[in-house]
Amino acid sequence: MAKPSDQFTLYDLRVEVLAGQRPMVCNHQAGDYFELSGENLSLPPGQTFPIYPLAALLPLLPAKQRETDPNDWMTTDTDIACPDPHCGAVFRIQRLRKRAFRHSEVSALRLAEGKPSKSDGPSS
Repeated sequence: MAKPSDQFTLYDLRVEVLAGQRPMVCNHQAGDYFELSGENLSLPPGQTFPIYPLAALLPLLPAKQRETDPNDWMTTDTDIACPDPHCGAVFRIQRLRKRAFRHSEVSALRLAEGKPSKSDGPSS
């Protein structure tokens, strides 16, 4: 009997700063970006990214990495306003490509027949 694969896919993402309708006041410039692959965030050499917009973007990124229903707003909405109400920046989250990962390489928990065992996680 074949052992089930523990492989899954996530999208690599690029989050890019766009100029909005108002001037930007935070420490980012149009064209600045970072990329996310799995759990790893990377910036181009010499570029920085302010923590306040990053903190607002972080909760959205794991959902954007996953396949979503075509009708879900998480699929269709790509532009996020800067959390500073005085800043006109917009952040565009783009799905770049799919990348395969293996559960056994990213988690200490074991899979049992494709599902976490009751001993591996919280019980309901």
